[in-house]
Amino acid sequence: MAHSFMTHSWTLASFFASALGLFLLYNHTKIRNEDLDETQWMLFAMAFAYWIVHCIAISAQPWVPQEWHWAAFSFKFCSVLSALLSFSCALSLPLNRVSEANKVEEELY
Repeated sequence: MAHSFMTHSWTLASFFASALGLFLLYNHTKIRNEDLDETQWMLFAMAFAYWIVHCIAISAQPWVPQEWHWAAFSFKFCSVLSALLSFSCALSLPLNRVSEANKVEEELY
């Protein structure tokens, strides 16, 4: 399937945005120590890393020759799996906040 220039541009932009997010998570001390707890920090890091893998798998698909069915299937499977893992990490962030709020509320009573 042929992808448009716009699709490749968005994939490249989201790759660099995820790489920048991962870089900031690891190197910005205020984010690492004050803003996020360990679970939230890890969920953000996993979401960014999985999305980087997704962008690489999407970008590598057109370069695979048509005769290599197993490689094309591997890249497609990897892109779908990494997208699902990335979205599950992103969906877990609000659930983690709700869970922490409930723990704090239970400790008050």
